[in-house]
Amino acid sequence: MLTPADLEVNVLEFRQRSFSFERLAEVDGRTVAVFGRTETESESQFRPRLVHLKVVVPLSWVVWDEASDVLLLARDGTSVPLRLTETVIEVGAEPSEFKEQGIDWTRVAGPAGALVYGPTELRDQLLRPEVFGTLGIG
Repeated sequence: MLTPADLEVNVLEFRQRSFSFERLAEVDGRTVAVFGRTETESESQFRPRLVHLKVVVPLSWVVWDEASDVLLLARDGTSVPLRLTETVIEVGAEPSEFKEQGIDWTRVAGPAGALVYGPTELRDQLLRPEVFGTLGIG
């Protein structure tokens, strides 16, 4: 399993974007890693706003792909998933449920306008408003 030092010096590749490690948290006896990214909502808007994206995932699912020098996600915590190159689309145009790196994901609105991604199978544990404070989101 990766240490916080490993997470701090590498970026997580998710949805064709790079996310930085923010913190570890304990939720229902499970160590969870929180990654974040801030980007501009849409350059085509007159006044684009900043969008704060968060990825919440069990620490045991984070793997380091040594060949690419990035962090990826694998449910088994060991196998490096096949990376597909896809066109990046604006977050607002993405579906709220999708499959990424072999895992089903759900995106929900969090506090202060953050958008939070979490594994669909752990939605009831990780993507609840009362857990966002524990995760440092908000």
